[in-house]
Amino acid sequence: MNPAVNAGGGAAGNAAGPVRRPPIAWGQALPAPAKLNLFLHVLGRRADGYHCLQTLFRFIDRADWIRIEPEPGGQIRLATPFAGLADADNLVIRAARRLRERAASPGLGARIAIEKTIPMGGGLGGGSSDAATTLIGLNALWGTGLDTEALAAIGLELGADVPVFIRGFNAFGEGVGEALTPVDLPPAVYLVLVPQVSIPTREIFGDPALTRDTQPIKIAAFFAGLPVSNDLEPVVRRRYPVVAEHLDWLSRFAPARMSGSGACVFAQFGERDEAMAVFARRPSGMQGFIAAGLERHPLMLSG
Repeated sequence: MNPAVNAGGGAAGNAAGPVRRPPIAWGQALPAPAKLNLFLHVLGRRADGYHCLQTLFRFIDRADWIRIEPEPGGQIRLATPFAGLADADNLVIRAARRLRERAASPGLGARIAIEKTIPMGGGLGGGSSDAATTLIGLNALWGTGLDTEALAAIGLELGADVPVFIRGFNAFGEGVGEALTPVDLPPAVYLVLVPQVSIPTREIFGDPALTRDTQPIKIAAFFAGLPVSNDLEPVVRRRYPVVAEHLDWLSRFAPARMSGSGACVFAQFGERDEAMAVFARRPSGMQGFIAAGLERHPLMLSG
């Protein structure tokens, strides 16, 4: 894993060495935290259709919860089906099956329940985080013994955002988002607004009007205050006016930005009381929550 960089761009020690995780037991509630993209630049488009990105991932203390129980007969099934989504297409089930294939142990089974609190289709990485926590949990419970690099490789097969949740650190992401440099970020409080619309990521990246020529930056330039943005915002604003309304309202109080491909938007505040005071002034019907930034994934021990 690459060394972390702090706000001054120097080396930091907490990203070095092997990942340490707490003990995991069957039936335990395992957190799957949300993330924010503090910025997201689109640098170009690859021949395979994927986009080259630069972004900064920040974990927050809003989380889904995953519970895994043993299931006899080598079955992998979802205890909490989602309307309109076949179990076989759920990233959690796909993650479990990929891990079992990697372990070459067809008799391994699991029954997985997901308690959702992260908005779906909101750009907060809920599905990717659920898949990552499932991989981490089953790796321990099944005793498959894969290291972080091997789990991250499985995660990348599922989606570009999965590896950051497996590696467990806030990170500067490059490539399609999978080339990660851990970073130390100062404490922060975020007001997150949740427009009541689900935005398909593929639709936004496929829009012909999307800007795909932003110049790459160094992470030190971000910490030095270089202006950054989310390059997907103009497309989402045009396609989904409700997101534009939320961005415009929140921007009255602090610089506001969209996370990922939307729909959620956020602003950073120094104190929770300040964020709560702004949240209390939101228009009727506007939904959201207050979240604190995390130093690392909750399933990662410090030190």
